[in-house]
Amino acid sequence: MNRTDLPIVVGVDGSEPSLRAVDWAADEAALRGTSLRLVYASLWERYEGASVAHDFGKPSEEVMAEDIVDTAERRARHRQPGIKVTTDVLPEEPEYVLVRESRTALAVVMGCRGRSSVAEALLGSVGVMVAGHAHCPVIVLRGSHDNQARSGARGRIVLGVGEKPTGSAAARFAAEEALLRRVPLEAVRAWRRPAHATTGHPLIVGEPAHQHEQEAGEALAEALRDVPADLQVQRRTVEARARDALLAASHEADLLVVGARRRHGHFGLQLGRVAHGVLHHAACPVAVVPERD
Repeated sequence: MNRTDLPIVVGVDGSEPSLRAVDWAADEAALRGTSLRLVYASLWERYEGASVAHDFGKPSEEVMAEDIVDTAERRARHRQPGIKVTTDVLPEEPEYVLVRESRTALAVVMGCRGRSSVAEALLGSVGVMVAGHAHCPVIVLRGSHDNQARSGARGRIVLGVGEKPTGSAAARFAAEEALLRRVPLEAVRAWRRPAHATTGHPLIVGEPAHQHEQEAGEALAEALRDVPADLQVQRRTVEARARDALLAASHEADLLVVGARRRHGHFGLQLGRVAHGVLHHAACPVAVVPERD
């Protein structure tokens, strides 16, 4: 199947964050020339937005589900009138639905849930589960807490380069996004000097740091080896924890892309500390891309 035949799937639940995800995904579908699929899982928590339609001829849960998907569909068509939109209501837990949907999706897009001041900074368990086990990129709409989707506000895509940069699916995805949006790609590789490094003898001062910085630069070059020549690329090595470096970069990004590598003996993907941290705290949308050994 051609990639453009695959839909972008959005998990909707009637909340404003999920409708913002619909807006963002509609723009992405129009940009890529693909369709949009809106999915509601009826075992999600009950709708807490505006009053749903009243139809005493149907169970209240069915009325609620239909109202949610209809609202999301109207919003998508208003945002991008030219795209194809399909909807589905499935009587299952949302994490299992979206992981299954990811097998035949170009990407899965989700809003960042949360109603309290603490919860707004965190990603719900559904998002962590889906990002950790999906078969395609999962994009979580962080940032812009006024519930407005904004495309190209900062003019760059940021890629976090991990420990195994060779053949990186995250690098390919980030390059494709940057080309589609006609913005630069900024690749970031964090490094840290060894804990045992000291400022002892003046002839060896700086040597451990120089070596690790050089290795970080080599990892960047390897990750970007197959990036198209016409893409503007900025390479940056940062002495910091990877999580901190990427969170700082997210303040100047339209999308932060990180990879998540499969671990043998585990079901699907297990999110590492870096991916988990940026999903919870990034200042922009985050794409988690599955990496395969």
